[in-house]
Amino acid sequence: MNDGAAQRGPVLDDEQSRRLAEYGEGEHVEVGRNLYTPGDDSYDFFLLLTATVDIIRDATAIDPERLVYQGGPGDFLGELSLLTGQHVYLTARVVTAGTIVRIGAAALRRVLAEQPDIADLLLEAFGERREFIRSVAGNALEIVGRSDTAETLDLRTYVTQLLLPHSWLDAASPSGLSLMTSAGLTEDELPAAIVDGTVLRRATPGTIAKALGLTYRLGGSPVDLVVVGAGPAGLAAAVYGASEGLVTVLLDRDGLGGQAAKSARIENYLGFPHGVSGAHLTRLAMIQALKFGVRIYAPCAVAGLDLCDDRRPLVLLENGSRIECRAVIAASGAHYRRLDIPQWVTFEKSGCIRYAATELDVRGYEDQPVTVVGGANSAGQAALSLAARGATVDLIVRGADLGARMSSYLTDRIWAHPRIQLHTGSMVRELAGDGILTSIVVERRGGRQDRLACRALFCFIGADPVSGWLAAVAKDDDGFVLTDSRLSAESFGTLLPFQTSVPRVFAVGDLRSGSTKRVASAVGDGAGAVSSVHAALAGD
Repeated sequence: MNDGAAQRGPVLDDEQSRRLAEYGEGEHVEVGRNLYTPGDDSYDFFLLLTATVDIIRDATAIDPERLVYQGGPGDFLGELSLLTGQHVYLTARVVTAGTIVRIGAAALRRVLAEQPDIADLLLEAFGERREFIRSVAGNALEIVGRSDTAETLDLRTYVTQLLLPHSWLDAASPSGLSLMTSAGLTEDELPAAIVDGTVLRRATPGTIAKALGLTYRLGGSPVDLVVVGAGPAGLAAAVYGASEGLVTVLLDRDGLGGQAAKSARIENYLGFPHGVSGAHLTRLAMIQALKFGVRIYAPCAVAGLDLCDDRRPLVLLENGSRIECRAVIAASGAHYRRLDIPQWVTFEKSGCIRYAATELDVRGYEDQPVTVVGGANSAGQAALSLAARGATVDLIVRGADLGARMSSYLTDRIWAHPRIQLHTGSMVRELAGDGILTSIVVERRGGRQDRLACRALFCFIGADPVSGWLAAVAKDDDGFVLTDSRLSAESFGTLLPFQTSVPRVFAVGDLRSGSTKRVASAVGDGAGAVSSVHAALAGD
């Protein structure tokens, strides 16, 4: 066994331990007993009174057993999986007999709600332990693939968003080739994932989520509120709903964070004077949601709503499951638009076309020529992020005025940056390269065309609403959902803020017709809609 035990981290004092113990049941455990093992659907929180327990990553075909953490008297066992519901991937083995206190999932939720000082300490410890586990026990989930493909990037983005412990291996590296050989994988089966010894060929976020136990499961408490979409608006709605006592489920077709998670740096969001990446903001919001007991399922695709009962909407999932609830907040946002150019899909699949500028997206383009298309804040942030990493950036803007849709703090920096070349009044007309993008053709006003060197194209030209699942809800001509004042008073009467044409169904964020496309506005929508939900449910 390799000694890889972590630092102890946050510690409960004696008075906190006494309070915490009141939520569980004490029991004596003998040496050699496993409190939980890989493959278990769930596990309990354990407060160690006199026992000592080792947390172990079991041996695999290529790695020996490894000690991840050792908890002694006065310590506690647990990390983020207690809140996410992920299947167990480590073993907890008693090495010194003694007494423990077992606290089940429901009781732990009460602790987090009723004991704020203990909740803060536990969440800090859970986060630190998850980060440590990601560094020393990533082989619970191993991903191997070609680094330049869109499918591989999707997988890596998903596991990073959800803070899943994992290891990443490039298929072209010696370690990647070794894993492929031992798992019997071929090139056309990539990307692949190995989850506790089970090989997932042509893996997707959905198949990984199912293997880890992160897909929707029936059972548990009756649901008050279903939030569809986990961008800033949906995350805010889930946090406010759960923190105000509503049993809340959060669903998203892809992952967490929506378009905001793709932003390299958000500098005008209140409370972050030095800026914050969309990915980091998403992780903070996820942990906050978990703290209040939100059940998060992603990817989890919603197919529609059954509205035959005005008091109990049914959310229909694509896998056939049905979630009965008392109210729905639709925050499903929008899909990224694509340019209508030959070979777009080919270069998209090869990973040369991207719709985000996160750290994963921009990595590898240092000292490379790249193109950013778009004239709003997300495009400006992407251009500056890429230039900061050493890339040479051509920023293509269809309009004549860069400041028409972009904040002045961004336009000032773009004009001044030596690595960014601005092309206003221009459009991309052609993509060139043999599988890998090498150049683009840009058409100026007047018809002149120029060829520019380009290794990757980052596209930020807006999005179309994801509103097809809301078939019975009134929409505008572009498919965005109409709410409250935008609906006809004669037809629908007085409506609550954010209410759609359907009772107990509300819409927020980019999905809502007339909404302001900013992170702060989306968060405000989500919080405000919860107040309307409470008003709608007051008569129950």
